[in-house]
Order: sequence, then C-alpha cells, then structure tokens
Amino acid sequence: MSHPFILGLTGSIGMGKSTVALMFAELGVPVFDADAAVHRLQGPGGRLLPAIEAAFPGTTGPDGVNRPALGVRVFGDKDALARLESIVHPAVETLRKEFLLEHAGQDIVVFDIPLLFEKGGWERVDAIAVVSASSEIQRRRVLARPGMTPEKFAEILEIQTPDAEKRARADYVIDTGQSLEETRADVVRLLEDVRKRLASA
Repeated sequence: MSHPFILGLTGSIGMGKSTVALMFAELGVPVFDADAAVHRLQGPGGRLLPAIEAAFPGTTGPDGVNRPALGVRVFGDKDALARLESIVHPAVETLRKEFLLEHAGQDIVVFDIPLLFEKGGWERVDAIAVVSASSEIQRRRVLARPGMTPEKFAEILEIQTPDAEKRARADYVIDTGQSLEETRADVVRLLEDVRKRLASA
C-alpha cells in the first residue's frame, strides 16, 4: 500500500467524536484533526490570516481570526462562505498531505473530519467510522454546552447529514451511548478488524 489505511472518523454534534478520536490516539493510531488544523491556520500567526484579512477586512487581529466577526460576514451568504472555503480548504488539504507523509510508516491513520459526508471527504478515505448515540443523549450533551440553545442546536442539525444516514453509510458504527470502557472495546475491535482486512489484502 502506498499510504497508510485511512479511516475517516465522523459523527454529528454531541455524539462523542472527540472522545473516540482520543481513544484512537491512546492506542497509538495517529489522528489528523481537521478542526484543530483550521484553528491553527486561523490562530495567532496562522498562515491564513493575510488571505482572510484581504477577503474579509477587519476580521483578523493579533489573536488570529475574530471568529464571531467572520461568522457574521459569512453566515447566510453562500458566496462569502464559498470564498472563505476556497481559502481554508486547500490549506487544510496541504496539512493533511504533510500528515500522511509524516506517518507513512503506520498501517492505519485516522482522519477526524466533522463534515466528512457534507463536504465530500468520504471519497478520500478507505473506510468510515461513525460515532453515534441516541438522540436523547445527543440532545442532553449538546444543550449542556455553554451558550448553546435549542434553536442553535436545531440550526446545526439542519446543516448536518442526519445521524441515521451516516450510520447507514458507515463501515463501522461506534456507540458512545454506553460506558467508556465498552466504547473503547468497540474501538479496539474496529482496529483488529481493519488489521485483519489489511493482512488478507
């Protein structure tokens, strides 16, 4: 194989994806966190600040991108959002390629991508793991977050691929509605299964 087996990890808001990503990392599997990459690119001294400032004047400063200010500029404006994505996505892709090169000797790597289905990232992975829990657990977790409201939660769900569709399209479903030990056991079994597939390929 010319590159490690790429497992795409995704899940709707509040489903526990970050917790599962950490479990993979603790088991020695390198994890590329797309959200963290964007935060680095847009943070203090981030390489995207000049381009974002040129496209959206007044939205950056010494602390990086002023996310609320930038959000106001692109929210509900498809052209502005497309302009921002045309700046951000190629830079994230570059970081992803660097990550693959850095971990070329590994058998498996994880791409942690929240909008894997929504943005077409599913086409660039070898298998997909969806993190899921019941809608009641999801709602409870999300509404416990600071500043979250039922209205905001509804808006986020509106733009995300429904959980049932994600599960139907997944190669693996990881249940986070159970204990952490049980979820970790599911992650271990998933890795064993992938390694069996690699051994027989």
